[in-house]
Amino acid sequence: MLTSNSPGREALQGFLFSTGESLATTKRTVAAMGGTATITMVGATAPVLDAAVHLLGVCEELWSRFLRTSDISRLNWAEGHPVNVHSSTIRLIDAMVEGYNLTRGAFDPTMLPAVIREGYGQSTTSSGLVTTLPSSSVAGGDPAKIEITGTTVTLPEGMTLDPGGIGKGLAADMVCELIMDAGAWGVVVDVGGDIVVGGRPAQGFAWDLGVENPFEPTGYSALVRLSRGALVTSSQRKRRFGPVGFERHHIMDARTGASAETRVQTVSVIAATGARAESLTKPGFAWDTDEYLRWLPSVGAAGLVIDDSGVATASGNWERYQ
Repeated sequence: MLTSNSPGREALQGFLFSTGESLATTKRTVAAMGGTATITMVGATAPVLDAAVHLLGVCEELWSRFLRTSDISRLNWAEGHPVNVHSSTIRLIDAMVEGYNLTRGAFDPTMLPAVIREGYGQSTTSSGLVTTLPSSSVAGGDPAKIEITGTTVTLPEGMTLDPGGIGKGLAADMVCELIMDAGAWGVVVDVGGDIVVGGRPAQGFAWDLGVENPFEPTGYSALVRLSRGALVTSSQRKRRFGPVGFERHHIMDARTGASAETRVQTVSVIAATGARAESLTKPGFAWDTDEYLRWLPSVGAAGLVIDDSGVATASGNWERYQ
């Protein structure tokens, strides 16, 4: 099997480039993870794509807070009792804890009761799906107190988890891994705007990706080139609730327990994985923008922040991806 970095793969790409030939590209868009997901795959078979779509469905069944039978809902209703979960859910919780620690709590996966208070209790894709929580639930907690033994998880009583964006990012990571492990030449996985790439496109050596423009939904605010890793954009403009003039949104400020009060409209982050990039977007809505953009390179990431006047400000290392 040719790995993404093998000399054989590079030799084959060079040969194809010299002859003007390219490997077949397959693309599929499906409903997934509370939105849509698009998988673009180069040099792999249809059964691999079928397996990737199936994996997205499994992730949603395990992690959706709108499904009472999901691992997340069972944990949220356990009220301090241990729950046996899927190994993928352990990976999700590990990513949550890592993100919380890395961002010094600016990314906080324990804010679900506050998210619901702000108006995001009902699924945006099915009005019949509503998140409910036990009366003991409180917003904010220390993820370090989550106990994990094998595949058994115990949340402190009152703590709940919200997979939110990090679930999308991790799902994209897992689908990318599955497809590359199956021998694909390259892949782009876009799960609700969380984009993870692996390998190479049919022609060229990096993927050309558009960065979401908060004011022009069909346009881009920037273009980047990635040969591996993730590009994730978080936006306060997508999920808004309440009357005009008093709208709230789903991006929480863990310090206040309410929607972040900020001029920042979108934060885009390039990082090694989708899960990591998701958690790294959240400080961009809570911290001073200059401070945030100076900090990102120290944790191996690059970022672009767009405010309500349309001004885009980038970290010093952003240009290396253009």
